[in-house]
Amino acid sequence: MTDAETAETTAPATPRRPVGLALVLIVTGAVGWLGAMALITERVKLLLDPEYTLNCDINPLISCGNVMASWQASLLGFPNPLLGVAGLVAPIAVGVALLAGARFDRWFWWSFLTGVTGAFVFVHWLFEQAVYQIGALCPWCMLVWLMVIPMFWVLLIWALKGDVLTSNAAVQRLAGAVWPFTWVIVLANLVAIAVAILVQFPTLLGLLLG
Repeated sequence: MTDAETAETTAPATPRRPVGLALVLIVTGAVGWLGAMALITERVKLLLDPEYTLNCDINPLISCGNVMASWQASLLGFPNPLLGVAGLVAPIAVGVALLAGARFDRWFWWSFLTGVTGAFVFVHWLFEQAVYQIGALCPWCMLVWLMVIPMFWVLLIWALKGDVLTSNAAVQRLAGAVWPFTWVIVLANLVAIAVAILVQFPTLLGLLLG
């Protein structure tokens, strides 16, 4: 065996790029960003013209205007969509970097997952406030919810099944077993939200179909 063949045999295998994760981060980040930007655009148009009719004011229940008028829409003293416009750039950047072959240290993945987890918790809080306190739904907000939820679950389970967040073999095996069924978890999460909305707003389907 030649030296070149020996070196090729003993060289560590190049880790596969997580293309699936990268695409999920890029797509969900980009669509969520567009939703947040659309909401900011509508808010600006309304500020410039108080008579402007928001494109997401469909009926009394599907109304961005009612949500915008609530204190929950500016939790930190500025419009919540600004958080989305700024924060959703991160998953897009991480996804592109992964496709380019970038590898990140464990501290980065913990930090990134912490940020995505914060977004996941925040959109569920916004869902609870919109449905049970405000009594109205914002289509652009719901688009952001629809993107953040799969982003969180896919990232979490992917990170746990590899040597990314922890070296605990039991956790990795469990996450690896769950990984093929991540879509089920995402679907269950979204269905639970949809059912809660329909239970709270039993006339919603009639308004949409009427």
